[in-house]
Amino acid sequence: MRILALAILLPLLALPARAQAPTAPPGPPTPPAQAEPAIRLYEVTVVPTGDGALDAAIAAATRLVLLQERAPTDLPGILARARGDLERLRAALDSEGYFAGAAEVRVAGQDPAAVRFVPPPDDGTPIPVTIRATPGPRYRITRVAAPGAEGRPEAAALQDLVGEPARGANVVSAQQQLIERLLASGHPFAAVSARDVLVDHDRQAMEITLDTAPGPFATFANSTVSGTQRVDPGFLRRFTDRRLADRPYDPARLSRARADVTALGVFDSVRLDTGEALDPDGRLPVQLTVTERLRRAIGVNAAYETRFGATLGGFFEHRNLFGQAERLRIEAAATRLGAREANRFGYRIGPTLRVPALFGGAYGFAGSLFLLRERQDQSFDRDAVTGSFLLERRLNDRLVISTGPVFEVGRSGPARGELVANQVLGWQVQARWDSTDSLLNPRRGFRVTGTATPSYTFREGNPYLLLRATASTYFDVSGDGRSIVAVRGGYGNLLGVQAQDVPFSQRFFAGGGGSVRGYDFQSISPRDPRTRAKVGGSSLAEASAEWRQRIGANWGAVGFVDAGRVGGAAGGDAAWRLGVGVGVRYYTALGPFRADVALPLVRQQGSQGYGLYLGLGHAF
Repeated sequence: MRILALAILLPLLALPARAQAPTAPPGPPTPPAQAEPAIRLYEVTVVPTGDGALDAAIAAATRLVLLQERAPTDLPGILARARGDLERLRAALDSEGYFAGAAEVRVAGQDPAAVRFVPPPDDGTPIPVTIRATPGPRYRITRVAAPGAEGRPEAAALQDLVGEPARGANVVSAQQQLIERLLASGHPFAAVSARDVLVDHDRQAMEITLDTAPGPFATFANSTVSGTQRVDPGFLRRFTDRRLADRPYDPARLSRARADVTALGVFDSVRLDTGEALDPDGRLPVQLTVTERLRRAIGVNAAYETRFGATLGGFFEHRNLFGQAERLRIEAAATRLGAREANRFGYRIGPTLRVPALFGGAYGFAGSLFLLRERQDQSFDRDAVTGSFLLERRLNDRLVISTGPVFEVGRSGPARGELVANQVLGWQVQARWDSTDSLLNPRRGFRVTGTATPSYTFREGNPYLLLRATASTYFDVSGDGRSIVAVRGGYGNLLGVQAQDVPFSQRFFAGGGGSVRGYDFQSISPRDPRTRAKVGGSSLAEASAEWRQRIGANWGAVGFVDAGRVGGAAGGDAAWRLGVGVGVRYYTALGPFRADVALPLVRQQGSQGYGLYLGLGHAF
């Protein structure tokens, strides 16, 4: 049987095999599909430390907070953020002077760096994350040294920082203050070449060393001028040199000189640059580059108020009359057009001439002559010709005085009342002091303007003295210009006469955008006891306080309270009037655009219940 089976099998094996397709070698196994990482929600709790500045620094440093809404992530991402935040929290503690402090982050109650971290269940609830900082003792600055500037008052002022918290901001402030003071004292190339900060943990102290190079003391050289076309460059050079030449270098003085050149009103752009090295005489070169505006301009303006109708106006201006920035402006305006009472219209027309340099540039001149018809429902009516011709002299960087004759010829009287002829001649003397750092957006310094005008009324034959004074000051509360407190006061008095013995235009009224906001213009006044008409007073007192807060890069908000009182009339003193309000600011290169709304705390008969004020620059 075995032989037979073999015999049958052998022939089969000898038969040719049929062709078959080759079989491909097996490839690598296909990996199973993996699920996308699951986004996990988490909820952060930052435990307050009791120090608001430290809490703010922590909130600004932690990625867990900053990226929570913006960039959701999975559990490994949350753990990575938590581990990275530990270093950032350490830096936040150091920046506020807590060098011995400690910080911890817990994710689901666990250390995010733990080797055996137990993932919390993915049941849709946010993972709890806790950030806790323990500040510990706060280090203090115990020494501030400025090698290279020893013995100088600029360096001595740094000792005010001794005893202050060892914050990073105070270190930066020390360097900035030193440089600013050296620059302001006449050292244009002052610099801090190195800054060394030593933290002594045993004494819980910080020592600051600022290697200082004050550089040479320098005064301004005579300026060189470029860019003029029709303006006399010699005049512009003299105008600039009166403010700079041979005076100690000071960035603030340079800024004020640029502002004065801009205020001439004949240039589109003004650049005032200093050289990178002193000239052979040891003075700092000054380069003034200007771009002139068109010499002539024509403009129109229009406004409308529901109570008083339309106002239409226009002007013609020549900005460089004789080649030395003389400005002639002729303007005209008509008011209360289309009002219900057709005979209550008003107008104003006349020229103003400004000459910036007379008698070798030592004096300026400002003269005006106007024909007026005024109808002011809250104060008085007037038909008059007014004029003033004033010489002005700048005594130093901050003080300007002016003097000259002023006059008024016409008729005036109470609103809707009888107009009485009057002729007034006076001699005005005024002094203005301004130490602020900006014309339209001051952050520090103060302004004072005082005016005394001995006058004579020809109709009544009364000599008298008209006094006016205003003062304002500004406090940079935050130190960076973002939080400002501004305070203003005003005073006025008539000496030698009673209010009823002078024309209405010489009496005092209050109310309006530059006075007590929330009240109509010139609506605060004593009243005639018989007719109840507002008659003005012989004394004035005003006060304002304003908080100005920057928000973001260009926006700001304000809150304010104004107060005013007019007294000294035959009808008795007017009570104090208070107005409160808020406003917004949009900051531009020219200055802040202002929009304020104010409410009167005492509503007056015939006045609106609010005031809206728009303009460029702050209220004061």
